[in-house]
Amino acid sequence: MQTSAVNSVLDDAAVKQNTNPNIKQWLDDLENASYDADDLLDEIETHALQSRLKAESTKSSKAKRIYVLGLIKGVGEKPSPRPPTTSLTEESEVYGRDADKEAIIKLLLTHDDHEGRNKVSVIPIVGMGGIGKTTLAQSVYNDHAVEKHFNFKSWVCVSEEFDICKVTKTVLCAVTKSHSHSYDDSNLDLLQTTLKEGLTGKKFLIVLDDVWNEDYIDWKKMCTPFNYGAQGCKIIVTTRNEKVADITGTIPTHYHLEHLKDEDCWKLFEKHAFDKIRDSGVCQVLEKIGRGIAKKCNGLPLAAKSLGGLLRSKEDINEWERVLKSKIWDFSYKETKILPALLLSYNYLPSHLKRCFAFCSMFPKDYEFQKHELVLLWMAENLLRQSKRDKRMEDIGDEYFNELVLTSFFQRSSKVSVSSWKSFFVMHDLVHDLARYVSGEYCFTLEDGNSNEKAMRVRHLGVATVVSLQRFGTISESTHLRTLLPLDGYPFCYLFNEVVNNVILKLRCLRVLSLFGCTNLRQLSESIGELKHLRFLNLSETSIKRLPNSVCKLYNLQILNLSRCRELIELPEDMHHLINLRHLDISYCFNLVEMPRQLSKLKSLQTLTYFVVGKDNKTKIGELRELSDLHGELHIRNLQNVPSAEDALEAKLMDKNNLEALRLHWNGNSNDSNHDEEVLKNLLPHTNLKMLYIHGYGGPSFPNWLGDVSFCNTVYIQLGKCKYCKCLPPLGQLPSLKTLYIDGLSGVVTVGAEFYGINGSNSARKAFASLEFLGFRDLAAWEEWCSVGVDDGEIFPKLQELEIVRCDRLRSVDWPVNLPCLTKLQIICPSSGSEVLVSSLPRTPAIRHLDLSKCEQLEVRGLPQTVETISVGGCRGVESLMKALRESQTCSLQSLCINDCSLPISLPTGCLPATLTQLRIHNCEKLEFPMHHDSLKTSLQRLSISKSCGGSLINMVFQLSS
Repeated sequence: MQTSAVNSVLDDAAVKQNTNPNIKQWLDDLENASYDADDLLDEIETHALQSRLKAESTKSSKAKRIYVLGLIKGVGEKPSPRPPTTSLTEESEVYGRDADKEAIIKLLLTHDDHEGRNKVSVIPIVGMGGIGKTTLAQSVYNDHAVEKHFNFKSWVCVSEEFDICKVTKTVLCAVTKSHSHSYDDSNLDLLQTTLKEGLTGKKFLIVLDDVWNEDYIDWKKMCTPFNYGAQGCKIIVTTRNEKVADITGTIPTHYHLEHLKDEDCWKLFEKHAFDKIRDSGVCQVLEKIGRGIAKKCNGLPLAAKSLGGLLRSKEDINEWERVLKSKIWDFSYKETKILPALLLSYNYLPSHLKRCFAFCSMFPKDYEFQKHELVLLWMAENLLRQSKRDKRMEDIGDEYFNELVLTSFFQRSSKVSVSSWKSFFVMHDLVHDLARYVSGEYCFTLEDGNSNEKAMRVRHLGVATVVSLQRFGTISESTHLRTLLPLDGYPFCYLFNEVVNNVILKLRCLRVLSLFGCTNLRQLSESIGELKHLRFLNLSETSIKRLPNSVCKLYNLQILNLSRCRELIELPEDMHHLINLRHLDISYCFNLVEMPRQLSKLKSLQTLTYFVVGKDNKTKIGELRELSDLHGELHIRNLQNVPSAEDALEAKLMDKNNLEALRLHWNGNSNDSNHDEEVLKNLLPHTNLKMLYIHGYGGPSFPNWLGDVSFCNTVYIQLGKCKYCKCLPPLGQLPSLKTLYIDGLSGVVTVGAEFYGINGSNSARKAFASLEFLGFRDLAAWEEWCSVGVDDGEIFPKLQELEIVRCDRLRSVDWPVNLPCLTKLQIICPSSGSEVLVSSLPRTPAIRHLDLSKCEQLEVRGLPQTVETISVGGCRGVESLMKALRESQTCSLQSLCINDCSLPISLPTGCLPATLTQLRIHNCEKLEFPMHHDSLKTSLQRLSISKSCGGSLINMVFQLSS
């Protein structure tokens, strides 16, 4: 039977299994057999590849296989945990909920206490899954009137596991604007005490989304810090459970969310399904069918959105008819808790997308994932179909991922990676239920409280809790396990060498193995070379110093992640045997002293994050020559070891057109600055480059290519510790440059026309046309910043933030007259006796944050209405600020800091704006501050006075209630 015929039979069986248990059992047996057959075929191919390598032939061919891993399989289970929601509204419009939104907002803005005892009013929104509770809460949360009404807002996705510490910590981080690692998860008393201090006197709105907890005592314990807020605080609780609403609610009746009307459900479906259908005749026919489909969605927004995404831009009338008349509409939601509309969407996915989607069922509660990481996992599991076209597997995976986003199986989270600025994605809880349903017992998440018994039958295991040695003992019995993946935090943090080498490495069918965060792992056994199927190995954040050379026998290995292995000192010398290796991540392995030879043989390599140039007879930079398909970021370290400019040219960086970021790093003092200059000249990258870092460069000037207008894609540049350079490169003509850091260029005395790239031939051009951030730090010799003769608004037209830090000799700054988009200006010179001379500030109509330290010649002339925080030091600066405050009729000032002023200055009653909440006075001995009550009749909440007011107040902090 040919593959196409087999697939047709399987597709038919996949639909019929929902009503026929015999077909379900047959598919289960077939899937199990397919896994075993695939392992056998893979082992045969690996042996063949090994033989070819021994014969010094690196050509490989792959046998054709029939994959049947995407079949529907499973029985009804408890609904799976919900991935996290965020406060951002995904839809551009919220259909059919205008009246609901208006009613909720009215409850929020009304200052009421229905029972006379509750300082905080709790409003429960109740409704079944997929009905739109979260979307309604998001819409209300982001409403302009609500924004203005409350001092503070926080969004918390609670989900099935009600963790008081977690909820408290999330709100606390929002209040203090700090990272989660700043607080101890286990110390509830400290969390609640700190939160109480942050909320005291504030009118806040908190949304607790998807609450399942039915324990009244737990609820009251969690709410304790909230009672210290101001009168009028509100909490919105969304839940499917009426009992939860009874426990939490303080209003007389709960707000029950009803199903959408058919017309509103149709509008939502239409928005997604008719996005790109342009033929009006086809539209008319499809509208009639589409209205029928929308009606069958039974008023559930999630169902309408999912099916709209499924049929998005498809003009085949027969395909729409098949969806409308499908028997799956008769599928029982009560028995399985799976929405028929979602199951229908899944059944109409291509088989390759079904497999990829089902694989994601191993993700645990609240799990947010990134596209690139998931695509690499799919690739390692052979879930990506080989394209007939010349296309990278990673690009095929990107297409699969985007399809699952378009069909609403994945949705974007508000979380963004700090290191890469890439987005995270989640699955809606009902979509996650579907993934668990279709994957059956072959994917499993090991969490607190669930059974090990099921884990023994899985092929793909996600670990979402710290694992005891006892549980690992039972995991070792799962001899056919393909995936072992820690998720959320550091589940393997307590594992030692013995467990890894004697238990995990015995699982010989593994294709994906991650020991991320196993900090006690210092040495891997040579037996790792026996994991012949292994394609994905993650050892990041372990304490390993060396890899065993047997790793080089993992001929199928595609991804090797060693990032943040800070004790790693060397890589195996036979790394060049890993001919299928595509991604080698050794970022932040700063103890790595050299690279293995013959890396240039790794022709498939797409990612090489770090390359150490060897000294004398060690690995040369020329090893990069053949690696023309590198993507992402490349960090080249120890460039002082490049023997000649010709060697630098051998790296052929200009041919690497897929590189996005390049870091060039010299260590130590330069012995020959002209040599460094010639080397950098020949390290010319491709003009597609987006980000460039140059650190420790010892040349006297920068090469001509740095700043050339041909680098039209460059958005980020950082120049650091290039201490022999006398002038800055002409970066002003880079059309896309948004962020520029200049740090430690201690040879620069003057910044002028050369920086802007303006000369006689291009004097009419704008300079830094796209720049949004400009930072100068530690320019020890910098004395003058000159303007250039161009029209007002032609320099820095989009600049939003400007900082000058520790540039102690800077005396003359000739600003552009107008910086229309500047929101933050910071000048900090902490050195003793340093005084930045600034005659007057530029016109900054959008300024919000002004931080000026010890600027003796500064003159503040008027305050824009937009300014929110001001910190000013120096006599003239403080004096002119006091004058500006008196003359400003209205402003948005919330925080004011005055420091280092020796003049006798008074702060009279009425000087403080009514919006001011924080005031700090430091080292102003002759300042007269009236302490009587009338002078503090503002919204002032915190007053700090130190070393001021004639020395009588050495250090006093007043916490004032609003």
